[in-house]
Amino acid sequence: MAKLNVMCARSMHKAVEILASEFRKQSGHDVSLDFGTVGALERKIAAGETADVMILSQSAMGKLKEAGVIDGGTQADVARTSIGVAVRAGVPVPDIGTAEAFRRLLLNATAIAFSDPAVGGSAGVYLAGLFDRMGLGETIKRKGMPQSSGAEVARRVAEGRAEVGLTLIGEIVPIAGVRIAGPLPAPIDNDTTYSAAVAAASEERSMALDFIAALTTPATRKVWQAAGFDLPSA
Repeated sequence: MAKLNVMCARSMHKAVEILASEFRKQSGHDVSLDFGTVGALERKIAAGETADVMILSQSAMGKLKEAGVIDGGTQADVARTSIGVAVRAGVPVPDIGTAEAFRRLLLNATAIAFSDPAVGGSAGVYLAGLFDRMGLGETIKRKGMPQSSGAEVARRVAEGRAEVGLTLIGEIVPIAGVRIAGPLPAPIDNDTTYSAAVAAASEERSMALDFIAALTTPATRKVWQAAGFDLPSA
């Protein structure tokens, strides 16, 4: 039995675990999954760690391609998700239909949980810039609850410790006790598309290509949607 090593953005873990399990059954090969924030995985790769397949944001994959870490000819878009607004299950869904309505929500909220940009996740980095652009720096200093992962953001909301949570929808969906009010409204919305590619140094190229194909077939749409994602062509 051959073994495939995969580095993957943490927000995708629910769908990738399901699809990797199916791949194991159908191929007879083992799959080892290493999940982390995009920033954390980039640091691992920079330190010399590697895998057969890498699944990161398009921007991160672009850097890996330039550095010769991945085989750019094998790169394929896998799925996309958006930054969403989480509230506790059972409470009324707030108005976030416009950027101004979203701003009012944060101004009036008692506590706001969000992905910590220091961890290096794509949502946290984007939100840090968005808060500055919207003039919400002081509000976030007083009410902000930066969290180490999107799952922790959603848990703070489920516990009632935060009134609002902001992170990737793909990280909110698996957590019980929260509901998604919706994605950030235009023009402040932010979609993240994740791509997969075979590592240039992989000795399991054929199996790696088969795994990427298993993630990107149209038949996987229901799995991705249930996890808060969609296929990039949708």
